[in-house]
Amino acid sequence: MADAIIQVVAGKLIDALKEHSGRVLEFRSQFVELKTQLDFMKSFLADANKLKRKEETVKTTLSMIRELTYDAEDILTDCLLRAEFRDHVFRCNHFLPREMIFQHRTSKRLKDINGRIEKMQKVLKTYLKAIGQQGVHDDVSSVVHRRWTSPAFDESSIVGLAEDTMKIIGWILPTKKQLHQVGIVGMGGLGKTTITQKIFNNHAILERFEERIWVSISQTVNEEETMKTMLKQLGEDTYGLDMGQMLPKIKQALEGKDYLIVMDDVWSVHGWWERLLAGLPKREGQSSAVIITTRKESVAIEMGVEKARIHQPRVLNEEESWALFCRIAFSSEKEAKQHYELEELGKDIVKKCCGLPLAIKTVGGLLKSKTLSTDVWRRIHNNFHDELATREGESSVMASLQLSYDELPTRLKQCLLCFSIYPEDSVISAEQLVHWWVGEGFVQGKDTRTAIELAFDYLSELISRCLVEVVKQRGFDGRVYTCKMHDLVRDLTIKIAREESFCSFDEHGKQRPSIQSRRLGFTGEEDVKSLNKKSKLRAFLMMNSSPVSPDKTIPLFRVRSLRVLDFSLNKLENIPIHKLLHWIISLQRLSYLNLRGVASLKELPQLIGELRSLQLLVLNGCNNLQKLPSSITNLQKLNVLDLGYCPMMRYLPQGLGRLSNLQELSGFTVPSEADRNGCRLGELQWLSKLKVLRVNINEESDIAEEELTVLSHLKQLKVLSINTEGCEKEEIFRKLDGLSPPPHLEELYLRYYRGVTTPMWMNPKSLRDLHYLCIENGDLQFVHPSFEGGKTITWKVEGLCLKFLARLQVEWDLVQSVMPRIRYVEVSHCYMLKSFPCNTEKLGVWRK
Repeated sequence: MADAIIQVVAGKLIDALKEHSGRVLEFRSQFVELKTQLDFMKSFLADANKLKRKEETVKTTLSMIRELTYDAEDILTDCLLRAEFRDHVFRCNHFLPREMIFQHRTSKRLKDINGRIEKMQKVLKTYLKAIGQQGVHDDVSSVVHRRWTSPAFDESSIVGLAEDTMKIIGWILPTKKQLHQVGIVGMGGLGKTTITQKIFNNHAILERFEERIWVSISQTVNEEETMKTMLKQLGEDTYGLDMGQMLPKIKQALEGKDYLIVMDDVWSVHGWWERLLAGLPKREGQSSAVIITTRKESVAIEMGVEKARIHQPRVLNEEESWALFCRIAFSSEKEAKQHYELEELGKDIVKKCCGLPLAIKTVGGLLKSKTLSTDVWRRIHNNFHDELATREGESSVMASLQLSYDELPTRLKQCLLCFSIYPEDSVISAEQLVHWWVGEGFVQGKDTRTAIELAFDYLSELISRCLVEVVKQRGFDGRVYTCKMHDLVRDLTIKIAREESFCSFDEHGKQRPSIQSRRLGFTGEEDVKSLNKKSKLRAFLMMNSSPVSPDKTIPLFRVRSLRVLDFSLNKLENIPIHKLLHWIISLQRLSYLNLRGVASLKELPQLIGELRSLQLLVLNGCNNLQKLPSSITNLQKLNVLDLGYCPMMRYLPQGLGRLSNLQELSGFTVPSEADRNGCRLGELQWLSKLKVLRVNINEESDIAEEELTVLSHLKQLKVLSINTEGCEKEEIFRKLDGLSPPPHLEELYLRYYRGVTTPMWMNPKSLRDLHYLCIENGDLQFVHPSFEGGKTITWKVEGLCLKFLARLQVEWDLVQSVMPRIRYVEVSHCYMLKSFPCNTEKLGVWRK
């Protein structure tokens, strides 16, 4: 971690000296010295990092270097902010008292850091010989094994569990018993959840049980959340219900039905199960089942499972293990045979996994990301052996996971450690992760790729290495919406995050906020009283939607060091909005702000324009947000501005075209002619870096004829969404027919379009690079003749979504002929489509 942070800081220093040499001229020599010192230390850190879990002195030294690099980045950020503020506001003499005070303090801080680094160099030099003479053997401390749970599964990646599955299905299918209770017991990584997933999605089970409920039980049982989960899966609303009302409602929803309930990953009982079980309906003529997975046989017995109905899965045999490994590391056993030189090495690696599916999948995912060369595989094989030999008390699963982490490139290690702050079994928003990574500077744009695009690539890479699991993804291209982390991987990230001072955890893996904490995932249980103006907190993310009392969060308002502030999972109903906003505008280093869904937010203060480090501003779903201040146009570093689903927002302020670095703009509402202060559609032509644009057009919107070509100026635009909900004016739709989207558009979304035919520009010649087309709601009846292209011109579209288009008349043969690359179709409530290969009345999906 230390070398990764130093690389980031050194890179920023180089860029700053190149791009802003005039602004930091008064500190130039000290910054150059700092950069030289950090560069010199990289060679020491590369080797010293290998010993940090064995040599306490080196571990302490690396920790101190880490603190120095954080401090250096803070100083650099403050200097650039001050210079920008001076240029845009004061344009004043550097010798004003406040400027002299700032320069004096900054110079003193830089001298202090350079002096501390020089001392650290001397300490590290002492260990160069030790590093050269000793073998590198990491001593990993023991962690508590936990299990990730989910009902979703990939059938193609499962090997050798058919016998287990059919045995348990045979136990629960008979209808003679009112309630079957079955336990699946075994160690972590053995496949308990996978077996249960297969049972849960089995065709016979789907026919047998009218209701199926999957509940993931964490180590600390939350009885209220458990019942909420059950009610939500039963389609019931939980808003306003207390615990005393939930259980009767569950019973009512299940009354008279055969049901299957899965209680996955149960660690303890302590009365909660007895109360829940007593409330479940058990009547004559009704036959239901409960499946419990746990690592403790005593838990299953305590929950009422007969010993004869406890199943203990076996480990995979050599043949099954190799088959599973081939599916992960290669595409199949057939491909594996084409690389016979790797077969012996691969089978030796598989043997080290001892038949545990999780270990096999993890190391298989690691090898999949490597080149298929004997040298690379032998290196992995040899390292794996050393890890197993030197980690006493560690399971092979943890050894595999540790190896996967060690093999990650530096850029991915920081990103993976971010998962450590999320509570167990969390379903994590991919967008939140990506925004966090960009906000903290873990991911930066490169060449034509934006930081957001690269961050999604990083997440995909972590998924491909089997360190992160997909929960929900887009059908046509696999873009990840939400993800989860297996408990064992999470345990590993917590251990490493603690060692690297990435976050503050106690010995039980619980977050422990302190003045030294760098990042905090706030659940409402943490005590933040220790936070103050000297706190080093860089990232604060709210982790749940439960109301939080003001006294729990007010201490946070003393913190000034934040770069990332995300409240997207909480509506902040009990937090005084004026106090919150007053605090936010004091966070001069803030780079990412997310206030999604905060109902009490009506407008942002004018001083929000002073947050000149802000790169990402997300206000999506703020139902009462009415306007943005004109100062928003001062945020020159802004890359993402998300105002989607803000129905009260009539327009954005004039001057938006000055945001020259804007890459994503969502919720842009075209103003009416009367809204003189509103940003016109034509002003968007100056946003030359824009890649994503989502536009709202309502009944009052006004579009001038000369503005119809504005989209053609956006040469980098990849995603365009046009939403005309509530608009009935024929004049608007006539003008929309004359738009000129850029030809390189890749995704197009058209919602509530009231035209009878598709726009003339919606054709394969004008949109020659379009990969995904989504049309939802509206009065469309036919496709325009231009939609069909011609004999030599066809669409490149691979994904097509048509929803709530009751009048649309299109034949499947036409779609196939004009879209020869089509491989994913999603259709719903389109009653006049003909010969489509999926249900067109309800949600239907077709994959080629």
